[in-house]
Amino acid sequence: MGYPVTYHCPRCETIVEIDREGYLADKAVRPYPFEGWTYADPDEPFEGDAADGVRFVCGESDGVVWDPHGDGVGDTSGDGSGDDPSPAADGCGEPFYLSFVRYEEGREIDPRAESEFVTIDPSWRLSGPAGPGGPDGFR
Repeated sequence: MGYPVTYHCPRCETIVEIDREGYLADKAVRPYPFEGWTYADPDEPFEGDAADGVRFVCGESDGVVWDPHGDGVGDTSGDGSGDDPSPAADGCGEPFYLSFVRYEEGREIDPRAESEFVTIDPSWRLSGPAGPGGPDGFR
């Protein structure tokens, strides 16, 4: 059994409603995807292990309801009632991403890319560029 859940586009705040299972936990709604995560379109299977989240195209994606609260965004009836069953949302046309919480070996995965550690060689080095020697051959 699915439940209607609403999200805002992080760029223009257009509202989208999608039916999904209650056991899925949201991690974030962002204008950019997390690196290495897979995203499904809203009209494709995204529950279970099918995807790590959903990719919406603001005002254009199929399989969702745009402006479910009828505040006039995308209301094609023109009366502001939002009674049109499939309103064409104005939206910004940019993609945004709903990411679910992921677990690996029972621990929640941090979606941020791991930092790369740099090791600086502690051996002695010259403090400046090599150049011509001095008048007596020494630097």
